[in-house]
Amino acid sequence: MGDNENATDDGPSRWPEGDRRTELERMLEDAEHDTELGLEMARDAQRVTAGELSEAEFYDRYHEAVVAEFGEDDRPLERPDNGRDAGTDSPFGVDEESRRSVMRKVGAGAGAVGLSAWAATADDDPAPSATEAEAPEGDDEGTQWGMVLDLEQCDGCLSCVVACAEEHNWERGANWMYILDYEDSASDGHNRLIRPCQHCTDAPCEKVWPTTARHTRDSDGLVLTDYDVCIGCRYCQVACPYGVNYFQWDDPGVSVDELEDDHVYDARGRPVGSRAPRGVMEKCTFCATRQDGTKGEEFVGRTACEDACPPEAIQFGDMNDPESDTRQYLEDPELARVRAQNPLEDELQEAIAVLTGETDPSEGDDGLTEREARTLVRAEAGTAESTFRLLEDVGTDPNVVYIGDEPGADAHQVDGPIDYEAVGHVDTRKDVLEQGTVGFELPD
Repeated sequence: MGDNENATDDGPSRWPEGDRRTELERMLEDAEHDTELGLEMARDAQRVTAGELSEAEFYDRYHEAVVAEFGEDDRPLERPDNGRDAGTDSPFGVDEESRRSVMRKVGAGAGAVGLSAWAATADDDPAPSATEAEAPEGDDEGTQWGMVLDLEQCDGCLSCVVACAEEHNWERGANWMYILDYEDSASDGHNRLIRPCQHCTDAPCEKVWPTTARHTRDSDGLVLTDYDVCIGCRYCQVACPYGVNYFQWDDPGVSVDELEDDHVYDARGRPVGSRAPRGVMEKCTFCATRQDGTKGEEFVGRTACEDACPPEAIQFGDMNDPESDTRQYLEDPELARVRAQNPLEDELQEAIAVLTGETDPSEGDDGLTEREARTLVRAEAGTAESTFRLLEDVGTDPNVVYIGDEPGADAHQVDGPIDYEAVGHVDTRKDVLEQGTVGFELPD
């Protein structure tokens, strides 16, 4: 393994051991690439996000092993200033021809299987070129799509799971969205966690890719997978602390026409959405092609799961825009919950008008005071006392904010009100809470 043989000697590792490590090893062995390299890179990628290892050190530690295994090293990392990759055309130190050579190298391997399933789509109706794409408008910081998930409002109906499947045509069991019911000692009674991809600002899954398949889109911060470049090594699957990546074992069970051209290619012409081909990794995309406007301008700033959620527990929007649904919801969750109700009682409508400044609060007996309005709203909506980001201490900087109780280290999954089979889906993440999606501890 070269430079990475003693990678565990220079710092503590948070990497799981025992049964969980055995499961991760089995994942990588199935992919027919270097299992130990994948495990070590995944562990150290999480050390990078936690600030225990620099990107340059991480790149240098695995460079020779990655080149030996994949024929190139195109990881989007800060490189050591040693001139190793000087003179190439790629911003990542590797030219385009070298990047694509990995696909030829694995020829009959996982990455080359099933890509022809979309050949007719790509040839018959070409997607827009990268030069035609325009970045969505945002504030000075640019657009960063994200979610606010109100766990206290989620009723476990699984409508979001069904809507996501219908929107993206993924296979049974390869769920991009999960509703995980659980119990633990950190909170009273029954709890629920909505678990999409977190679209991390500092994503460890991106750091371990030998190609540029897993990447963060510059225009809006979405973490996406280019299906045409993915070689199916599954390193992203073991590097992700949230368990949101899926390997596609079979060819799509739907036709090319059903996959829909405008729901596969994003505005840059890269295949990143809908059901992935055989031998390719996939995950939640935050409906990237919707955000590009290809489904219609009315769908920009919306996701399929958000549209389908009856209690409006899912809010999607630009995390950098103070006027977005996400930021407004975080500003006053109780008020947002009540405003979502339909129909609204007259007294609650009056309370909303007072709290939003549409009418002046009363100083006498003719109307509601601001305090009375707030009391009415809280009595109806409850009090949202806590927010959190999942595994925030890991350093991934996720772009999903939760309202409600954070799962504790001893959280264990229990049955929800509606079974996945009842809505035509399979719950293949039954033990996800016990495998590290919550209760993830940093080393001392």
